[in-house]
Amino acid sequence: MTRVDRLVTSGTFSLDGGTWDVDNNVWLVGDDSEVLVIDPAHDAAAVLEAIGDRRVTAVLCTHGHDDHISQAVAVATAAQAPILLHPDDLMLWHVVHPDVDPQPLADGDIVTVAGTPFIVLHTPGHSPGGVCLYSADLGVVISGDTLFHGGPGATGRSFSDFPTIVESIRERLLGLPGQTRVLTGHGDETTIAAEAADYDVWLTRGS
Repeated sequence: MTRVDRLVTSGTFSLDGGTWDVDNNVWLVGDDSEVLVIDPAHDAAAVLEAIGDRRVTAVLCTHGHDDHISQAVAVATAAQAPILLHPDDLMLWHVVHPDVDPQPLADGDIVTVAGTPFIVLHTPGHSPGGVCLYSADLGVVISGDTLFHGGPGATGRSFSDFPTIVESIRERLLGLPGQTRVLTGHGDETTIAAEAADYDVWLTRGS
């Protein structure tokens, strides 16, 4: 049976000359035989320990910010797995990994692990190449930094845009079933229904 496990790792996020301490959610989706690793952050050893002896189908990054991709190459190399990233975030990726080119993700792609398909939803705004992964079978959407408990991801930095992220959430996420669990890049999970109820508040608040 396919399950979704969360590993929390701690480190820093740097952009636009600033650095902040952050805790990241690393999501491991699979069964006892194989696993998809999503956003391996900060601590490759901890991620590899959580993987155990399972085959890694891919290392998938929801976007190119350094906290979400910092250990992608180390984990993928150790696991002999491909790295997947939307190409619109390559300018962020190459700041951290200038000599490695990930395989491209595209809107509508299907990523399957342990027999469970996830559809790739391109949701720009937090970054140009941000994506979410939706599984109707599991009733979950892995939202990266697009949607959190309490609203959209931050847009006050380079390559981000508040109207774009709000449109992404409205057009790509809020139409999912209300009970869908939203598994976020940082912090606690929420549901589509809970966040849809506050949509007008986000618009008033702005970025």
